[in-house]
Formats: sequence, structure tokens, C-alpha cells
Amino acid sequence: MARWVQIEHLLRLLASDQRQDLYSMYNFPIEARYYLRDWIQIQRWYDKQFAPEKRELEGQARVLLNQAIKGLEEAASHINSEMDKIKLKQIRSDMANYQPLQFAVTVKEILMQEKVLMEESNNPQHQMLPQSDPNSEDVGRLKEKVKELQVIRKNMHHMQEELNWEKQNYESLQGFQPNGVEHSQEVKKLISNIQKMESCILEGAQNAFRLLSDCVDGLERSQAQFINRVKTWLWDQHKAAIEPFSCCEQMKTHTHLLGLNWDLSQEVMLMEERLPKLQERLGNLLQVLLDVICIKMVGDSFEGAQDVLKRKQIEEEEQRPHENVGDVINNAAVLEHNTSTKCSCATFRNMSIKRIRRADRKGSESVTEEKFALLFSTEISITGCDTSFKIQWISQPVVIIVHGSQDNNALATIIWDCAFAEQDRRPFVVPDSVPWRLMFNTLNLKFTSEVQTEFQMTYYNKHCLAEKIFDTQSTIEIFDDMMVSWAQFNKEMLPGRPFTFWQWFEGAIELTKKHLKPYWSEQLIFGFIGKQHLHNILKNSPGGTFLLRFSDSEIGGISIAYVVVLENGVRQIQNIQPFTKRDLEIRSLGNRLRDICEILYLYPGKNKFEAFKKFFTVPHAVVVCFGCRHVESSSLAVGTCYICTCKLEVSWMLMMG
Repeated sequence: MARWVQIEHLLRLLASDQRQDLYSMYNFPIEARYYLRDWIQIQRWYDKQFAPEKRELEGQARVLLNQAIKGLEEAASHINSEMDKIKLKQIRSDMANYQPLQFAVTVKEILMQEKVLMEESNNPQHQMLPQSDPNSEDVGRLKEKVKELQVIRKNMHHMQEELNWEKQNYESLQGFQPNGVEHSQEVKKLISNIQKMESCILEGAQNAFRLLSDCVDGLERSQAQFINRVKTWLWDQHKAAIEPFSCCEQMKTHTHLLGLNWDLSQEVMLMEERLPKLQERLGNLLQVLLDVICIKMVGDSFEGAQDVLKRKQIEEEEQRPHENVGDVINNAAVLEHNTSTKCSCATFRNMSIKRIRRADRKGSESVTEEKFALLFSTEISITGCDTSFKIQWISQPVVIIVHGSQDNNALATIIWDCAFAEQDRRPFVVPDSVPWRLMFNTLNLKFTSEVQTEFQMTYYNKHCLAEKIFDTQSTIEIFDDMMVSWAQFNKEMLPGRPFTFWQWFEGAIELTKKHLKPYWSEQLIFGFIGKQHLHNILKNSPGGTFLLRFSDSEIGGISIAYVVVLENGVRQIQNIQPFTKRDLEIRSLGNRLRDICEILYLYPGKNKFEAFKKFFTVPHAVVVCFGCRHVESSSLAVGTCYICTCKLEVSWMLMMG
């Protein structure tokens, strides 16, 4: 999904006809691309080398086409709008007319075009214009209305001055009683002018009131749009434990809204007639806006504020949402404004928890499953406002641990909350179980974001992980709708293992992130694969064919499975003892692969010296094990024999050559 987020952002920068052309030229509706985005991302389109003439790949292409059709059927079943549902069913029907290879080639070409689009957007010579604020046009029109209101008020002020002057003239003439027609005509003219000006001022006041009311209504609408954007921003922030989150959103609308509120408040005060309802509405809008700005912690809106924040812990039960359940020392900080970035930040230095009162736990509940939050509070004042504003907001959920050994389980609690909580939920309620397809999407996002790679987990990886967490074997389609419980994720130990599914999976993330990222990104590591599937794909391969897989038996281990052809021609699949973080810190994976003479071809058939040559970094030697007479290439005469596990320093002889 990470790629689609980037594409979606770029599409918003294109004109509507350009957006349609990107997909219509392939007769592939953009709606199909959207609803199939997660599925498309995890397929290995480039590996298969799909082309119209490659009839041998038609079976694989047909599987992909059927999966895509099923994905659209499922998406249609979850849509509430009947019109959208009908449209999606029509797209599904049209897709059923695709030839399998035509479908696979089409998707592959679309992905290539998207890649070109992303590369061009990242090229300084082809930089697109920054995305504009979605409701900036509404705010712009509202500003024009406020200017119009100010002009009306100024004109009324000038007319009132003229009216006062005319009334003075009239009063002076009333005290002077000369004879003659000219005097009577002059008085009548004054009276007529006074009546016209009074009528104009009354009409202007009525127009000003209507326009002022419209402006307050417009401010309310624009502010509501802005708050919805902030809620989306907050929801993205909520998921930051799973996928990257950027704080640099172009959400500066709040400064304009504050200015408009201030201008309209001044207009209300300058009205001759008191308007308490409008004044109250503007005050309420300001309070709500300040609450939102406090959440964002952004910008000029805090200038002149009292600038003190405090933090408290709160427990998650709704009936006591703001009860202090611990003592936090050094819990106050000054909110400092950075004029260059126009952001405000409070840094809590040396803050620590002195005491914590935990909730009563039931059954096998762990302290790492208990969620707390930090309560931020401040009181600010704004120049020109008579009253100060008290603001409070709770943080995203946190887990309090006392030792680094609890970190892994605490992270599992946070990930489950970030991935599966519903918007506007009661803090911090989460479901007890979720469909496997959602769980896999979360695992895929977490893996790619932590490793910082674009190469997604594959269909085979998904199948392996499903078999692992459910402790069963079946088809991927059946797994998709099966429910994964919190206990299966990080409470129950995997069968025959002293660790949970999450602990095992997180170990693979850590190993890949620190030692295997370039190998994974270049698709040299198969990764998650079950032993049965491993046997099926290697059983007919030539001797010396191997692949790299994450260890089943050890947390954070990478193992080599390879084909051995016995003297009688029988093929066997052997697994070398997993390399751990400690092993790879001593010697890199590339050098270890080069040293093992028994492995020759990376599945399905790439010469290992071609595949891994860029990772070979040390001189070459040959060693012989005295224990089993096994010969292999090596970079150092230290380590362990891969056949009999004898130690090199006592059993090996270095033979330079």
C-alpha cells in the first residue's frame, strides 16, 4: 500500500484528464487499480517476465486474473453506495473478458508507468507544484467577503459622517428664518438628502448583517473542513508505528482561520447593534480551532501564549478518563516557537515516572498489554482576546515497561492498537481478532517500513506466515477470511517453540534491517517459506540449487536450504544451521555464501557468483575439515563446518590456492 499512497499523492497533482489517461490508455479503470492496490503490491510481476508470446506462463497469469476478479467481487460486497457497487461489478465483468497474459502484461506496464511518474516527480528538473490546501479556495473566497464587509462598514462610516454634517446644516437653517423661496428649497433639499442617506445607511446595515452572517457560516464550514483534515492527519499519526508518517503536512489553513475569526469578531464589535449570538458563535469556533491547533502543535497561533504544558498519565477505562495513576516528575516545559520553521515545540527534559499504579490484571494478562496515555494541557492567551483558553488533549496509547526485555511485547500491543483500532473509538478499545488479510497487510507494511525497502513480501511469504500463525496448511484464499486473535499474534507460543509469532516475525525484521537489507531489496532472499513448499519448489532442481529463508527454529536467523544429489541420483534437501545477527556481525552473508562449495545456483537457476559478487569483500582461500574431510571455499580459517559442525580452529587446515 506504501506505493499506492505515493501514486495517489502524485495523481492529485495531475489534471483530471491526465489522471484518466494514465489508466484509460491501458483500458484499466483507475477504480480497479485502487481496490486492488494491496493485492497488486505483493505480487512479483517483474519476476515472471510476462509477455504475450510466453504461453508457458499463461497458467500463472490465469491465477492472477482470477485473484483480481475475486478481489473486485469482495470489494463490491463492502461498498454501501449502490451506484459504486454497480460500477465495480461492471469493471469486474469487463475484467473477466481479459486474456490472462494480456492482463498480466497490462498490470506490469501500468506499474512501470507509475514508476516513471514517481521518478519524474523526484527529479528536480521535473518537480511538480506542491499540493494546494483542499479548502484554500473556500478560505480565499471567504477573505474576499470579509474585505467586502469591511468596505461596506467604511462606506457606512463615511456616510454617517456626511449625514451628521447634513443634520448640523439642517439644524442651523432651522434656527435661521429668512423669507424667500430659496430658503425653503434649500431646507427641502437637505431633508431629502438626509432621508436618502438614512435609507442608504439602513440598507447598508442590513447588507452588512447578512454578509456578516454569511461570513460566520462560511468560517464554520471552512473550519469544519480543516478539522476533518486534522482528524485524517491524526489518524495517519496513529498508524505511525506501522508505516512512515510525515509531520510536514501543508496544513497552514489554521493561521488564515484565526485571522478571519479575529476580523469577523472586530466587525461584530463595530456593529452599532449588539449581536451576542454571532459573538458567541465566533468565540466557540475560536475555542474549537485552538483545541485543534494545540493538537497539531504548529505555528504562529501560539505567539503570546502562556506557553506551559503539563503531562499526566491516564488509565484507559472510560469511566475515569483523566484520573492520575502515577507520579511524573519534571512534567512541565515551555512551548518554544521556531520562527524559521513556524512550529512550536515543548521538550520535556529529564522527565521520568516516579510511581505507577497499574490496573488489576485478569488471567494471563501481562503488564505489556496495559495501555496508558499522556495528558497534555496548556492555557493560552491571544492578543486582542480578553479571555484565556484552557486546552487539553491525550496522546496516542503508550505502554510503560521497566526493562528492555519487555520492549518486544510492548511494541506488539502498540502495533495491534495502531493497525486495528477504529476511528473515534473509546480509548483504547481494539478488536480481539481481525481477518488474516488485514493482519498480513499490517505485517507487510511494518516489514517494508522498518527495513526501508520497496520490495514487498510475496504471495508465498503470505502463505507461509498464515500457516505459521494458524498452525495448519491450506490455500491462501481460505486463510484470507480466517480470524487472527491477539493470543495467536503475541500471547500463545508457536507449537514446539519458546516464542510467539510476533517475537519470531520481529526477529526477522531486525535481522533484515541490520544485515540483509540490500539482499532483500535485490530479491535475493526468499524469506518466509514453509518446509513443504520449500520441498515442492526445490525437489526437481539441479544439485547445488539453494535459496535463503528465515529460520523456523530461531528468532532472527537466516538459513540456507539447498539440493544435494546422492550417488544413487536421489535428491535431498538440506538446511544449513541458521546465521544469526552475531554470525553476520563477524562475517557478512555474501562472504559466507561464497565460501560454501555445495551451493551453486540461487533458485531458480542464477549462478551464485553472479548473483552475489557485489557482496564478496574478502580474499579467497580453501579449507578442509579434518572431521568429515569436507572441502569448501572460505575467507577465514575460523568458524564451523556446515556438514559436521566441527570448530574450524581445532579441526580445519588452511590450504591457500
